[in-house]
Amino acid sequence: MTIVDRAAIEARGAEDTQEILKSIPGVTAHNAPGSIGVSYRGFGSGSLSQLYNGIDVKYTIANRAVDAWIYDRVEAIGGPSSFLYGAGAVGGSINYITKLAQRQDISEGRVRIGTDDLKELSIGLNRRIAGGEGEGASHYARIDLNHRDAGSWIEGTKTKSTQLAASLLSDFGRGFTHTLAYEYQSDKVDRPYWGTPLLNPVAGTLNIDRNTRFKNYNSADGIYEQRVHWLRSIADLQVNDALHISNTFYAYDAQRDYRNVESYRFDPSNTQVIRSSALLQRHDQRLVGNRVDATYKSHLGEKRSDWSFGIDVSLNKQTRFPNSLSGIVSTVNPYDFDTERFFDIPGIAPGFNPDRTNKVTTVAAYLENRTFLLPSLQLVTALRHERIDLDLVNRRAVTASNPAGYQRSYNPTTGRIGLVWEVTPNVMTYVQYATAADPPAGSLSTATFGNAINNTDLTTGRQFEAGGKFDFWEGRGNAGIALYRITRKNIAVTDPDNSNNTLLVGEQSSKGIDLSVGLQATKAWSIQGNFTYVDATYENYYQNGVSLAGKTPTGTPATVANLWTTYAFTPALKGTVGIRRVGKIYGNAANTTIWPDYTLVDLGMNYQINRQVSLIGRIRNVTDRIYAANAGSTSVYLGAPRTADVSLRIVF
Repeated sequence: MTIVDRAAIEARGAEDTQEILKSIPGVTAHNAPGSIGVSYRGFGSGSLSQLYNGIDVKYTIANRAVDAWIYDRVEAIGGPSSFLYGAGAVGGSINYITKLAQRQDISEGRVRIGTDDLKELSIGLNRRIAGGEGEGASHYARIDLNHRDAGSWIEGTKTKSTQLAASLLSDFGRGFTHTLAYEYQSDKVDRPYWGTPLLNPVAGTLNIDRNTRFKNYNSADGIYEQRVHWLRSIADLQVNDALHISNTFYAYDAQRDYRNVESYRFDPSNTQVIRSSALLQRHDQRLVGNRVDATYKSHLGEKRSDWSFGIDVSLNKQTRFPNSLSGIVSTVNPYDFDTERFFDIPGIAPGFNPDRTNKVTTVAAYLENRTFLLPSLQLVTALRHERIDLDLVNRRAVTASNPAGYQRSYNPTTGRIGLVWEVTPNVMTYVQYATAADPPAGSLSTATFGNAINNTDLTTGRQFEAGGKFDFWEGRGNAGIALYRITRKNIAVTDPDNSNNTLLVGEQSSKGIDLSVGLQATKAWSIQGNFTYVDATYENYYQNGVSLAGKTPTGTPATVANLWTTYAFTPALKGTVGIRRVGKIYGNAANTTIWPDYTLVDLGMNYQINRQVSLIGRIRNVTDRIYAANAGSTSVYLGAPRTADVSLRIVF
């Protein structure tokens, strides 16, 4: 497991969850509006679980970047982890943990301004509001609020976002506590950026016209908007020294709206940009569930044996309202143009017409055990069984390919077995085998009738992994290593005879190594870094009748390296440097198009004015490197150019 805690988030200046992910060894991430992308151990978003406080909304596009202020930490497990979080975690699991009320006073705030009209205000307060020692129950309240207004380096794009996390911790004594937590997230992007067209011929090393780097070919009133509510009720009971029980009731409500022209490509002469794919879309998603977790400390004979077990029941319901035109909207001069208002596009009219409703009911039971075979040797085993019921309801005209409704069930069982050996107090090694299951076509919450009818099984995955963690130099240094091989069978691909269907075919694998190191070189100088290498390939995969065996999945770099170093010039003044190196990626499954590797450099300076106030300045992408965060067949989603910001942080 990798944990990016609050201290690391602050030190590296991560603005949102996508930037936090870049601290995890080997992870790449981008925030393209319609294809939120994360790559981990050679697998993409469709084979990863992204959870919020252990809860999976099971929809990739729901994992929009959220401002980092409300999060306490992010935890990541590389490779299959279905035994913990259920189907959909072949490549790994990422868990975003929100700040919760604590038994201490916290008062903090931050004001930040920067390039592209960035203006941001954040506050956090934690207080005991009732009770105390000798007064019965004690109650603690916390609120964290963040609001951001900003323009963009892309012409015409503006963002406005607000995040609120509020919680109430009640300590009733006798080992019983209750936490009521509520989160609100609002994100609105006017005229969102969907990409920059590639110059023809689109082959070999991909190129853009630098004069289009900041151009926006979306409709004049294009929009992306999301509103999210989270509610959790967490009851904890420490029954005795051996048994702890926790019950979490959770509810999630989200609405996402899109109104955009999303695809752009150059004509053959590279003198005009062809705009196409107008989409009006609404997602209305609700998730409600209850999870009971327990841990029990026991003995098998004279050997210590600890247990973790639970049951999770949930209903995930989503209705989609798509209205799309795949044809050409207009052709414009690449550099000097005006685009239409969205509802002036012929064939597009205001209003939302539901397509279908997907209901996914999940009942899961899981059990994990850790037994000390020897004082220094632990056997870890885990097993999870799920029943997943999919119910599709057609909201439009009934046809042969779109019946009135369809139901089916899946029953995956996954698990792991491993050994952990504490060689010395400073050296720990491990080896494990784990299995996983993935929904066909990536997500049951958006599965079509063709997906459900034609795909009879979940895809399966397995991983062998070995590694270790080490402390050295009298505790001033630490290091970690992991070697792994993951195989996923029956991967989903588009049916060449019907683009509305997917077929379970082929096999994808990855093998690689993760390395990480931290060093307090001197009292003033610290270094942290990680490096990953992954060989991700299609083992057996046909596209349009052509074998792609041995090819690398799109958007998957073979190498990713990060280095952060901090130097204290004086007790009050610290400088930081962050360097990130990402290897080349392929823009298509045939590997005939490539975006080259790139290096990004960030600089920061922190001046502690006094015990309560600090001033922080950052320059990101100092060299103004042009790079693609995601590459497609006709366009690329570029990363941000050089930007700068200054923030004033107050603790009181």
